[in-house]
Amino acid sequence: MVTTTVDESPAPAVGPRDVGGTGVVVSPIGLDGAVFGWAAGIDETARVLDTYAAAGGNLVSTADHYAGGRSEVMIGTWLRTLSDRGAVILETRIGRHPDAAGLSKHKMLRAVENSLTRLGTDYIDFLSFDGEDDGTPIEESLETGFRLIAEGKVRFLSASGFNPTTIRRVAEIAEEAAGPAFRAILIEYNLMERTAYETEFQDIAVEMRRGALARLPLANGYLTGQFRSRDDVPHSVMFDGATRHIGRRGERVLAALESVSKDLDETPTTVALAWVLLKPGIAAAILRAADADQLQRALGATNVRLERHHVALLDKASAS
Repeated sequence: MVTTTVDESPAPAVGPRDVGGTGVVVSPIGLDGAVFGWAAGIDETARVLDTYAAAGGNLVSTADHYAGGRSEVMIGTWLRTLSDRGAVILETRIGRHPDAAGLSKHKMLRAVENSLTRLGTDYIDFLSFDGEDDGTPIEESLETGFRLIAEGKVRFLSASGFNPTTIRRVAEIAEEAAGPAFRAILIEYNLMERTAYETEFQDIAVEMRRGALARLPLANGYLTGQFRSRDDVPHSVMFDGATRHIGRRGERVLAALESVSKDLDETPTTVALAWVLLKPGIAAAILRAADADQLQRALGATNVRLERHHVALLDKASAS
């Protein structure tokens, strides 16, 4: 009689990955600059960034409108303390700052110059189009992106808040015109928000080799387990979104996280991040950390080895 066995070997610990076939290798956990200027002041921002770099992290993600531009200013202040600017892979998003809203040629050129000034650098590794601009043909935005790449101010283009149809269309335009396509996609993805990525973007990330950068991998902090009722008030408005997950499904997910965490002697935070990093097409999880201690604890996720039954348990608990 032939018997079959289930492979229960643990998934490997995750290491650096290439983003979308660009040759740019990033840390599996990136740092979300949304908290800089809001939940973290200049000194704590520097401590978080120093802690991240000391741990081998190299991907910093922000946007020109975060804290009215203060996030980029704080990151730029820190960048100027480094001996090697090339040690950091910088992604920033344009299109939503009130001084340069939209993706027209002139708005994009102004936005990039302003970001470069605030960041104190002469180039941006990944320039993200932050949401579709219905008033500007995508061809105009791509032509402007091509110009910025040719001028050496931008290395690659990426997209945030775009629908999958547009991303595929951009790929077709880029192929026909021998121009730049989006090489990375920023998308919210975590145990509480799975549908959009898994049904609409995962195929793009895998088949078209577009590196997916998972935003809010801890669901605004909900998956840390700190918010069990609506009386648990986040310490910053940056994490207010955690409370929308409170309910039966949220409790089911937290129970599964706690079970796996106990089994592995880990925390819900590291397990939740490890789950994201194992999913197809994910190049990195972009983490919000308001202080250095919180960040240090979360970085241990790259060493978590989830076994197959752990992943199955989390998948089932978080299914919609």
